[in-house]
Amino acid sequence: MRREYEEHGLTEDEADLDPLVQFTGWLRVAVEAGIDEPNAMVLATVDDDGQPWSRFVLLKGATDAGFDFYTNYGSNKSQQMTARPKASLTFGWLALSRQVQVAGPVAKVPPAESDAYWDLRPRGSQIGSMASDQSRPIASRADLLGRYDELDAAHPGPVPRPDNWGGWRLVPHTIELWQGRTNRLHDRLRYTRPGGPGSPWTRCRLNP
Repeated sequence: MRREYEEHGLTEDEADLDPLVQFTGWLRVAVEAGIDEPNAMVLATVDDDGQPWSRFVLLKGATDAGFDFYTNYGSNKSQQMTARPKASLTFGWLALSRQVQVAGPVAKVPPAESDAYWDLRPRGSQIGSMASDQSRPIASRADLLGRYDELDAAHPGPVPRPDNWGGWRLVPHTIELWQGRTNRLHDRLRYTRPGGPGSPWTRCRLNP
């Protein structure tokens, strides 16, 4: 299985000096192109044994402060990020021959921000998040659905955000944009900002 990547290029003249501006533009193109779940990203973390783990999560905000996503704080990924507060994200818009990698430290978002996002979620998603003891064993799907029904009945009005559910923010120290090109001579631009939010980005081109 092999194909040439001929759709686009990524030169220094074309790319914005701010990788977040460039990322936002690429995300917009992915949305307009009808890419399925364009905000899906692979989150990679490491457990206590040094074993890497990766899974898809959904981006819910990208600003100079960082890349935000939400989950159960008792989940495997949350426990791994609590123990080792660094992670990476990978966006793969394969139909556009594009990939973005983001790496840096992670921290929980302020509770008020988690509350604000929780209030925007559909009721069914709220109840589902309460019902799931994420990453823990469960006897059957029937048990999960029964737990959902119990919580749905117990909260006829607004559903409060559980203390064990909220947001994480990855603060980017490195952002790499990859654009597939012909003959495997791909474009790779890496931006680094060790100083954190508000500090300037530096950029270099990498061999493919």
